[in-house]
Amino acid sequence: MSRISPIVYENAAPDVRAEHDRELQLRGRMTNMKRIMLHSPVAHRIYAEWFTLRDLLRPALPDRAIWLLSLAIAQASHADVPVTFFRRALIDSGLQPETIVPDADETVLIDFGKAIVADANAVPERLWNKLAARYDEPTLVNLVAFAGIMIATAVFTNVVEVELDPELHSYRA
Repeated sequence: MSRISPIVYENAAPDVRAEHDRELQLRGRMTNMKRIMLHSPVAHRIYAEWFTLRDLLRPALPDRAIWLLSLAIAQASHADVPVTFFRRALIDSGLQPETIVPDADETVLIDFGKAIVADANAVPERLWNKLAARYDEPTLVNLVAFAGIMIATAVFTNVVEVELDPELHSYRA
C-alpha cells in the first residue's frame, strides 16, 4: 500500500478536480502515481512536464530511444512502477525488452541514463562528448532536464511506495 493515499475525486478540492480533469483530457488516463501526486496540483504539473520535454526531444530522438533511456534510468533507480511502465511501452510497440539490441545512439543514451543515476557529478567526459557529437545544445538541455524529471519520478514512486497500476502487472519482468 502506498505511503500517501490517492485522491478521491468526489472529495477533492476544486483545484485538484480541475487538474485531474485536465490530465484526463490531455493524456486519457490516470495512474496511481498521478492520483497520489494530485494532492498537489503544482507538483503534478511540474512532473507532467516530462511529456512536454519528451515532445521537444522527438525530432532528435524516436520513441524507442526515449523509452530505452527512461527504462535505463528506472532500472538503475530500482523503481518498479516506471520500469514496468516503459516495459509496457516497448512490448506494446512489438519489442521484447530482454532481446532489444540497442543501436549506437540508444547505447549512448542508456549509458547516460545509468551514469547520471550512479553519480550525476561524475558523468564520464567521453560519454558526454558522444552526446554532444549527436545533439545540439538545446537538445542537450532538454535531454538533461528530461532525464532529471525521469529520476525525480523514480524517486517519487520509490519513496511513496506507489502501487503498481493493475494494467501494468502483466508487463513485469
